[in-house]
Amino acid sequence: MNLIHKSVFAALVASAFPAHALDSPDRRISVKVALDAQQTLTYSVQRNGAPVILPSTLGLQLAGADLAGKLTLAQTSSVKAVSEQYEMAVGKRRHVSYRANEQVFTVRNGAGQAMDVVLRVSNDGVALRYIVKGEGRKQFVSEATSFAFAPSAKAWLQPMQVAQTGWKNTNPAYEEHYVRDIAAGTTSPSKAGWVFPALFKTGDTWVALSEADMDGSFHASRLQAESPDATYRIGLPMADEKFTGGAVLADVTGTLVTPWRLIALGSLPTVMDSTLGTDLAAPAIAFDKAKVKPGHAAWSWALLKDDATVYDVQKQFIDYAADMKWDYALVDADWDRKIGYDKMRELAQYGAGKNVGVLVWYNSSGLWNQTEYSPKGALLTADQRKKEFARLKEMGIKGVKIDFFPGDGASVMAYYIALLKDAADAGLLVNFHGATLPRGWARTYPNLMSAEAIKGLEFTTFTQVDQDAVVRHAAMLPFARNLFDPMDFTPMVFGDIPNIKRATRNGFELAESVLFLSGIQHFAETPTGMASVPAYVKSFLQALPRSWDDSKFVDGYPGAHVVIARKAGKAWYVAGLNADDADKTIALDLSFLSKRKGVLIADGATEREFTRSDIAGGKASITIKAHGGFVAVFK
Repeated sequence: MNLIHKSVFAALVASAFPAHALDSPDRRISVKVALDAQQTLTYSVQRNGAPVILPSTLGLQLAGADLAGKLTLAQTSSVKAVSEQYEMAVGKRRHVSYRANEQVFTVRNGAGQAMDVVLRVSNDGVALRYIVKGEGRKQFVSEATSFAFAPSAKAWLQPMQVAQTGWKNTNPAYEEHYVRDIAAGTTSPSKAGWVFPALFKTGDTWVALSEADMDGSFHASRLQAESPDATYRIGLPMADEKFTGGAVLADVTGTLVTPWRLIALGSLPTVMDSTLGTDLAAPAIAFDKAKVKPGHAAWSWALLKDDATVYDVQKQFIDYAADMKWDYALVDADWDRKIGYDKMRELAQYGAGKNVGVLVWYNSSGLWNQTEYSPKGALLTADQRKKEFARLKEMGIKGVKIDFFPGDGASVMAYYIALLKDAADAGLLVNFHGATLPRGWARTYPNLMSAEAIKGLEFTTFTQVDQDAVVRHAAMLPFARNLFDPMDFTPMVFGDIPNIKRATRNGFELAESVLFLSGIQHFAETPTGMASVPAYVKSFLQALPRSWDDSKFVDGYPGAHVVIARKAGKAWYVAGLNADDADKTIALDLSFLSKRKGVLIADGATEREFTRSDIAGGKASITIKAHGGFVAVFK
């Protein structure tokens, strides 16, 4: 019998399994799954017949189970239509409808071990996940998933911070500036890689890569630092990104299910209006709907820092919130030492009398950083959390801001989920800081109002370098970090920042109040700064909706300018900002507003002035000043 060379045999095996195609409901997106000549499972993505993701690898390596190579296709399921409707309290759209086609490909390795690759294709993208069934322990080793782009593609990416670096060893916290419009395949300046969401443009198609449906059993991922030939691969948390004594990588008993790896794609409006990051998240847990209360908050620490965390100042900020008709006042770090639990109870009661809820700060950390701010270490165990959250509930506190997490390891993800569940049991709202990207948690946990995971306004108060960079940075955020998940950037300053020369005009700052999505928007401005603006600006902020029924991308380019319309009830709010150093005139298509009349608030002659004028729907042209912005209200 003639011997066949192993490469020829592999090619013959692969040819026995022709590529399988799965299309989106509108048939504009097509995904092909195949085994290559090396018996590696691959996929590729096309949009309108043009390549978007070139042939890219799939697979997992588990301890004792190689499910990334020398595979055979054992079974292909029939195509299943997926249809879901759900409601969001926080985000770009209240009522969401998700439709996709799903197919499962079961592969086996030479040892007979099996893995399911679940593929979904919707009209706005692609999602895939791995499922390894069976009893026994499953230890994750590595993941072969890759995303291959054409060499001509461009990228907008944020470097991942290296674990155990930064102030008091508090990195990683997703707090770097984006590099913009770079060649796909550019090496990250950080050995830790690139964060999600990652934005690309290939041909006329925009692509956002991320992940969703983190249930606490799996680590969070990112893109690797090296991407040879513009092929990006899933990267892993670093060794120090763990809860004290906990695991970095997934290690489960029983069935292993990875998060969804998602690829939102289409025209820029399609990607910007996509809800794929929450479409793929798990349905909401039970939580008292009456307590799911998005809103706006006064916050002293942004500009006044640590010295303001005292009883009298916090009482003034409750008064300020009441005057602004805002819903909350946030009391930041060291409140337990500078104010105390008893006086905090008094503040909560005082706020309740003015319809202002009080939120309090916590330090999440145990031994994983050198921070000293307190309350520290009070939430590390289930017993501690139950006791502390019950105490806060009895005091009348409405929610917690929890800071300084150690990274993206599996044990940290489990900690996040435990915090969300235990806070939900106590009826408390949650805001994570010094934290990971939420990855769809706002759908699953209705009590999650926001998360930082961004280089926010606080950094612009520390150095002039960060202040000067914030203009481009803010113009990036709706396209990436804030694309699917709430973001606690803590926007908006109209007055002066101590020892800093502001780089933005007041219209730019006001526009952020509409452009940035956060369940609770913590405004940085103080009573003094607010007193400097015209009455019509104050009235705008007093009446600003707490949540949105719908959103529509109008115009923009990542890092340059952005215009977005958001709907609340029957009113539409349109906001835009310009990060360029010169004035920009934009032709806006507001035809969806028909013949409605609106009021436009924009920058005046100087950087700190406003103007107010009338504006009509339909086709409109607006000039946004350099580093300026606008808001328009159509009722």
